[in-house]
Amino acid sequence: MYRFIGRDRELRTLRNTLDEVRDAVGAPRPGQCVLMRGRRRVGKSTLVEEFLRQAAVPHLFFTAGGGTAEDELAELLDAVAESSLPNRSLFAEEAPSRWNAAFRLLAEILPDDAPSVVVIDEVPYLMERVDAFEGMLQRAWDRWLGTKPVLLLLVGSDLSMMAALNAYDRPFHQRGREMVVGPLNPADLGEMLDLAPADAFDAALITGGLPLICREWRPGASMWEFLAAALENPISALLVSAERSLAAEFPPQAMGREVLRAIGAGERTFTNIARAAGGIAHSSLSRATDLLIGKGVVAAELPLSTHPSKERRYRVADPYLRFWLTFLDPHMAEIERMRGDLTLDRLRGQWTAWRGRAVEPLIRESLARILPAGGLPAAPAVGAYWTRSNDVEIDLVGADRQPVAKKLLFLGSIKWLETSPFDAHDLAALHKHRAALTTEAVPLIAVSRSGTTCSGLQANFGPEDLLAGWRPQRGTGAA
Repeated sequence: MYRFIGRDRELRTLRNTLDEVRDAVGAPRPGQCVLMRGRRRVGKSTLVEEFLRQAAVPHLFFTAGGGTAEDELAELLDAVAESSLPNRSLFAEEAPSRWNAAFRLLAEILPDDAPSVVVIDEVPYLMERVDAFEGMLQRAWDRWLGTKPVLLLLVGSDLSMMAALNAYDRPFHQRGREMVVGPLNPADLGEMLDLAPADAFDAALITGGLPLICREWRPGASMWEFLAAALENPISALLVSAERSLAAEFPPQAMGREVLRAIGAGERTFTNIARAAGGIAHSSLSRATDLLIGKGVVAAELPLSTHPSKERRYRVADPYLRFWLTFLDPHMAEIERMRGDLTLDRLRGQWTAWRGRAVEPLIRESLARILPAGGLPAAPAVGAYWTRSNDVEIDLVGADRQPVAKKLLFLGSIKWLETSPFDAHDLAALHKHRAALTTEAVPLIAVSRSGTTCSGLQANFGPEDLLAGWRPQRGTGAA
């Protein structure tokens, strides 16, 4: 039976916006526009389809395909003909040959006395292929579309281009509200896949919360059962989704792909990334990292403390892509010759160590979501601290701002092992690192997959506590 999981916040936002349109029927400008962006395969189109199913109002769903301006216009005509707009036959009779005329005619066939929805998916293709598309869209919205009770959803996977659509120096500036669609969160995965809280975080690290991959995970199956099945199938979404996304965003000759592979292999500093990527020049690496950061593929982070630092570190922002680059991409040849069992054995041997670092950004975000809790205040910034030599590393730093804080709110350690709880030795190490960072008695906390066996912590949090931060009704952390 069909069951749509998660996206409560996004669906609520879209419903509320459509209600605003409905309440403004008869007003001079009742139209509303939402600019929805999110990485490829994150489920944007599925979210919109579910919203349209629930809304049950006349609608048009048009998806650009990356063709010529003429081809895209022909596809728009076909989409109108297949839509549920009541006057769609008029569009076919006129058969506009220019985009300006198509927008004007589309506005004419929209209802005047009831709300409707118009969806244009993969807008960046139109921005690239249709001359002056943004200007035409702006004029159409100002003159015609915005005067109708319509919710216009502009959807795109190229994060930088969708953000630019609303930039100050672009024609469509401030005509739409921005909405970012992320992957399914750990709580959604736990419900969808029938997993315990700790296992839901593992699923998030492997699938990245991408619905296409999650649909291949049989509910109730363990992580290793899912991986074994996926590695036996050379066309499984787990194997092919990353390559398809990279091919769409980075041409084969782009240096960005080599830099991304170096970061995905575990290199975190500028110098080591340059060496792993073939010794590329400083200027070339800077351009590549800027591109990757701009597209939201890579995150660049600084230590969080009360003192400025230049010790920037890089990581792959998407957990699934990080998993794929580490464990799958280097061994695609053996997987394709049906020896995924070798890949799985290698993965088993490296999983615990890799997970220990890969889970840290997800834990920091989870912790930020549940605070205040456990006697700790809300933390505007939750990050980490390190030195160049890594002689001091603190997994969790809560502060009033970042990257240079005025006040530290707490320091903490993450221990994400199945059978090894956070103990007195871990606490002693945390005390030592706190002394190296500050002379103040900043509260100490622990996040542990297997609990704690020591006293002296301000608070400690486990998988269930962290998962509460992703649920609509949030719980509180353990004291």
